Amino acid sequence: MEDKLQYLRNLAQNWKPARELNSLRDTMVFATGNPHTKLMLIGEAPGYYEEVQQEPFVGRAGEKLNQILRAMGLSRDMVYISNIVKFRPALPNQRTNNRAPTPEEIEACLPIIMHEIRVIQPKMIVALGGTAAVGLLGEQGSVSSMRGRFHDLNGIPVRVTYHPSYLLRSDSPREKRKVWEDMLAVMERLDMPISEKQRGYFLPRA
Repeated sequence: MEDKLQYLRNLAQNWKPARELNSLRDTMVFATGNPHTKLMLIGEAPGYYEEVQQEPFVGRAGEKLNQILRAMGLSRDMVYISNIVKFRPALPNQRTNNRAPTPEEIEACLPIIMHEIRVIQPKMIVALGGTAAVGLLGEQGSVSSMRGRFHDLNGIPVRVTYHPSYLLRSDSPREKRKVWEDMLAVMERLDMPISEKQRGYFLPRA
């Protein structure tokens, strides 16, 4: 599997459909974590901190994702974390500012992430954010309309939930609970142990 991922990493680095767009930056951010895992988490594209560290989901959004994983009894090195687009979308005079990838950028990069999924063969995928969900599933909709149920991607169940950066902007227990309910559903589907304490996270106190 490691050989296949190295081949895919090399392929992604020079992926012509992405390079020919001239709208993505040069530094590739591939993936991190355990390729032998049951659980794969997929976001949209790297941002400033990801580009600097060449690892997906670092910075404040990455720390929020780490907190979610810890609440599940997991860590980054126990799951596999990737993005649909492997390069940071470019902007004029860009410094730390980021933007979401365009539909054209996602379409150009989609063969790479689909190949990556076939190599990893996860039992479950979590799509982090609407851009990732729409790109993977090929259906239009908001996160609120797509979350709360399992979707199918070539036989693999996909759970759509909010991007960790959304929780940074909307710090209410109600929104945290929505993400946590998605993660509880993932844990149940993967037959992971769930304590009563975990089931009660972010519920209103009586």
